[in-house]
Amino acid sequence: MRPMLAVFAFMLVAAAPPATVPVQLGVDTPAPLAGRIIVFAEPVKPGDKAPESIDANPFAGTLTAVAARDVRSLSKGQVAVVDADTDTVPGPWSQLPSGKYRVQAVLDVNGDYNYSGRGANDVVSPITEVSLPGALPPIGLTSVIPATDPYAAQSERGKTLAPFLAKTLPVDFVSPELSAFWGRPVHMRGWIALPPGYSPTSKATWPTVYATQGFGGNLPSARWEAASRTQLMEQGKIPPMIWVVLDESSPTGTHEFADSVNNGPWGAALTAELIPSLEKQYRMDARPSGRFLNGHSSGGWATLWLQTCYPKIFGGTWSTSPDPSDFHDFTGADIYRPNANVYVDATGKPVPLVRMNGKDVANLQDFARLESVLGPYGGQMSSFDWVFSPKGADGRPMQMFDRRTGAVDPVVAAYWRDHYDIAYRLEHNWPALKRDLDGKIHVIVGTEDTFHLDGAARKLKAVLERLGAKADVRFLPGKTHGNLYEANGDPNALLIQITKEMQAVARPGKTN
Repeated sequence: MRPMLAVFAFMLVAAAPPATVPVQLGVDTPAPLAGRIIVFAEPVKPGDKAPESIDANPFAGTLTAVAARDVRSLSKGQVAVVDADTDTVPGPWSQLPSGKYRVQAVLDVNGDYNYSGRGANDVVSPITEVSLPGALPPIGLTSVIPATDPYAAQSERGKTLAPFLAKTLPVDFVSPELSAFWGRPVHMRGWIALPPGYSPTSKATWPTVYATQGFGGNLPSARWEAASRTQLMEQGKIPPMIWVVLDESSPTGTHEFADSVNNGPWGAALTAELIPSLEKQYRMDARPSGRFLNGHSSGGWATLWLQTCYPKIFGGTWSTSPDPSDFHDFTGADIYRPNANVYVDATGKPVPLVRMNGKDVANLQDFARLESVLGPYGGQMSSFDWVFSPKGADGRPMQMFDRRTGAVDPVVAAYWRDHYDIAYRLEHNWPALKRDLDGKIHVIVGTEDTFHLDGAARKLKAVLERLGAKADVRFLPGKTHGNLYEANGDPNALLIQITKEMQAVARPGKTN
């Protein structure tokens, strides 16, 4: 998961007039622009420096109010008025505490702000200092964000990895099943890292790892990950294998390689189409004991799901910090309890979402409401609906919970349980799954996971223990969502350990 959040204290102001924000397009464009205007405001603190941009970010501790609206056609000079009392968080801007604020507007033309934030071709305004509540002058959208090279090495680590980018090979496969589902060509994409000394004419074959990334991952980040695996193999830090780093991002968030009535049959396409195609092209083991899965966060859920749904295909998953695998603990909320609500627990206490340094800093309600304001597509919660929910009468996935109240729809919750609750599926199908799945599940999560994902992992472990399953569910003391793989200054320590465990399955008795 990768949340964005507005946390703001506001008070009621009696008889305050409705707040509006006029936003004017100030750039020439070949055609009128469509998209979502998002306006951010944060209070000015005495002595603080103006930031380069204003956004909603729980990790930075910013206090940000957000208002938004869609526009269908906006040309240079035209003004769109944003109602800052309706589609807003944390509440109506007319009720904000009086004072000086810094305001910035963004026109999200790509419709992906919830997933990747500001990007190429979005139009932004300069930061303007205003007084709120009160009438505002038009805020000018005056700068178009240019496209950037996703492979430009900015950090020291990036500079170290850059030489290995050229050694990665692209995956670009048009899936017949997904194309039939969508009625247009649908590509499955990713990047391949080959082991040192790989030869397409050799008789030797290699174990293969199918890896996925977490929420926010994309095709360029998959290439960086493949380059990292190439580097580690050439350094002799991990065993030689073939890595296929898959991009699971989509306009709706992440499809997580689940077979979904909304996103399509991604799991079937991977196992029945892409993998056989790759095994014809590359010197892969092409047997279960040489096919492995590894993913983190949403990618952790995806790989855990693939292993449990297709146990005869894969020889083991190493899923780290997976999204909830037991919906009795959906990042802290039990969606099955009577009158379930994801915003508050049975006692009425807010359900926390983000934990940092042992302290809860954000709750699920604030996160979900902000996501709704930022846009209908690509957010973490809407992504879950696109993967897990039945299709509604309007053709869109039904929401598991009401974004305004947090109330759970029990019909949708039951559908989630019957189709995508991994713990439930294991518990109710274990006799049929045991032969092909026993010993193949490896789940690793930190006891201080940033999004409380250790809770669902503990419930999954309890189910596996009741079943007498041979499974490995580990909890690393003090580790969070972000530092799980690091130990003793090595950011790849857990990855090195995982690959050695994979090697022990694929090549018993061989150490390298």
